[in-house]
Amino acid sequence: MNPPSGDARELVRGGVDLHVHISPDVIERRIDDVSLARRFEEVGLAGFVLKSHYVPTAERAAVVRGVVPGIDVLGALALNRSVGGMNPLAVEIAGREGARTVWFPTVDAENETAGRTDPKPGAKLPAWAKMQHELRALGAAVEPVPVVDQDGAVLPETRTVLQTIARHGLLLATGHLGRDEIFAVVDTAVEEGVRDIVVTHPEFPSQDLSIEDQLELARRGAFLERCFTTPHTGKCTWERWLEATRAVGPECTVLSTDMGQLDNPPVEDGLALMAEKLMDAGFSEDEVRTMAVDNTRRLAVGL
Repeated sequence: MNPPSGDARELVRGGVDLHVHISPDVIERRIDDVSLARRFEEVGLAGFVLKSHYVPTAERAAVVRGVVPGIDVLGALALNRSVGGMNPLAVEIAGREGARTVWFPTVDAENETAGRTDPKPGAKLPAWAKMQHELRALGAAVEPVPVVDQDGAVLPETRTVLQTIARHGLLLATGHLGRDEIFAVVDTAVEEGVRDIVVTHPEFPSQDLSIEDQLELARRGAFLERCFTTPHTGKCTWERWLEATRAVGPECTVLSTDMGQLDNPPVEDGLALMAEKLMDAGFSEDEVRTMAVDNTRRLAVGL
């Protein structure tokens, strides 16, 4: 894929990538965090959120900010088994350490089966799913993390996590939860006073939310996240990605790359590449800037 144009880079100048996977990580990545911060500085981006499926990243983000002070590198926590699952204590510690985002279960979501079931012949597993199979082969206890009970109501520990997120003013991202789980969590989050909510890559196969569901979630106060990697890697078509973006509208849409994998383009190109796709599809410069810059900065807080 060709690098983005100078016009596209200028259009997303000042944006924050709220979803990147970079090294150091237990999974091999394309670039390390300090190098990426320097690349962001060179191309005029403001910052990024460090996502790991396995470990908290707030302390690491603070170190990177010290090395590259011009870029706002933000920490996060994903509530998978490696941090105790739906663990309010882990969220409390992350909040005190200055984390920004709490992802609900991703690789260990009950809804996400890619790392637990045998792949179909010829299927290409994501790196994280391969990791899950390797851990299980070693006998590691990586059971799914429930967030709701059999009746679909959020579990007590889920509510406590949401209360902790609200108290620290953190950003809630829904991870790889399924449709009904997402609605239950979003409704309870609003009830508990969580201000900032992002529905993680709704076109991803394990989410696969209809446009009607996405519109309803937006009405309930959530942003819908459009990730570069979802259509780029064939998990959905660009046409569907664009249709959902158009339906939900720029005001409730946030662009993230979800990049850092070895086979994908450079992470610092992702927002600009999405800007090109959107412009080619008829979105205005103001609409693209709303999704790539205004909304990302608002969700990053303080920018």
